[in-house]
Amino acid sequence: NMKETQKLIPKRRFREFMDDGAWEQRKLGTWADRYDNLRVPITASVRVSGSTPYYGANGILDYVEGHTHDGEFILVAEDGANDLRNYPVQYVNGKIWVNNHAHVLQAKKEIADNKFLKSAISQTDIEPYLVGGGRAKLNADIMMRIYIMAPGNLEEQEQLGTLFQRLDNLITLQQRKLEKIKNLKSAYLSKMFPKEGEKYPELRFAGFTDAWEQRELGEIMNVTSVKRIHQSDWTEKGVRFLRARDIVSAAKNEKPNEQLYISKEKYDEYSVLSGKVSIGDLLVTGVGTIGIPLLIRNSEPVYFKDGNILWFQNDGKIDGEFFFHSFRTRRIQDFINESAGIGTVGTYTIETGKKTPISIPKTAEQTQIAGFFKYLGNLITLHQRKLEKLNGIKQAYLNEMFV
Repeated sequence: NMKETQKLIPKRRFREFMDDGAWEQRKLGTWADRYDNLRVPITASVRVSGSTPYYGANGILDYVEGHTHDGEFILVAEDGANDLRNYPVQYVNGKIWVNNHAHVLQAKKEIADNKFLKSAISQTDIEPYLVGGGRAKLNADIMMRIYIMAPGNLEEQEQLGTLFQRLDNLITLQQRKLEKIKNLKSAYLSKMFPKEGEKYPELRFAGFTDAWEQRELGEIMNVTSVKRIHQSDWTEKGVRFLRARDIVSAAKNEKPNEQLYISKEKYDEYSVLSGKVSIGDLLVTGVGTIGIPLLIRNSEPVYFKDGNILWFQNDGKIDGEFFFHSFRTRRIQDFINESAGIGTVGTYTIETGKKTPISIPKTAEQTQIAGFFKYLGNLITLHQRKLEKLNGIKQAYLNEMFV
């Protein structure tokens, strides 16, 4: 059947395999053998620490002495996968120890390549094959019957396997870089702002020696919200309307799923009553994930959900970036969470907003700290973009080079 055959030829192919015709669709058990019988679980207390990676469903859990398998293998989560959509599949090479939450597969030498199979299995939607409730399980015999498409030519598999392994390595490296800078930033956050009850931070720029001033935000500025907008007033375009979840996505550098707006007319009418946000103001989430700040960095008009978002009308009293980063410190975050009450669905209210403590140095020191954290923030964004770009490239290649 011509149409069927066309489906089994990838859009993009290495030049030397252009004329090789269709890929083959076979059950996983035809391409690979399974070595689950060699797996040995050991509880944490009994493990002897060593240099062998100890694998569970989602990757390395520990490093131990000895090994259960030695060679090239593909590990596929059996149960306890932390992400059912991007199902955990890893390529490993060398001595490993595997507990009984991951299946252990090995490509059959004459017909399949391990690195290729790793990508091919990752490409497969595993979710429909899982059984059981909360701890969804991939049964061995079901797994071995999943159809996997592969080129019949082992060399083509090997080249594809190598290409995608390189991409995966680049992505892992980029993830590590990003983590490193994020950790650096949180380390600096805890050292460059005074701890509770302290008047001086642990770490300072040269030339600053004064004690920081302890204040409550309500003494310095107006803490309020806006006049309520009804859902019926939301529009397709106009002035951006923020909910708490939009601020949370912005804080994670993620694009929000759907952006909401209100009309320019409604905005103008309500701004007369509520005033307009200005540069250096802070909008902070009061429901859901509470205490997440958004800094107003430009004069683009914006409106938001009353009661769900608190508005700190800074009015230039504190350096905006400094104010924003103060909000990310343990001290303010702990205060917000403790005031919200443990065990309830916490809310951060205007009253609590006014009582929120802040330590403030003189303007020159605020500016230096602000500049430093802005630089780190930009670096994080840059590395995040790079990571997104690499993931995008990988996805595009997978879509075109796999059937």
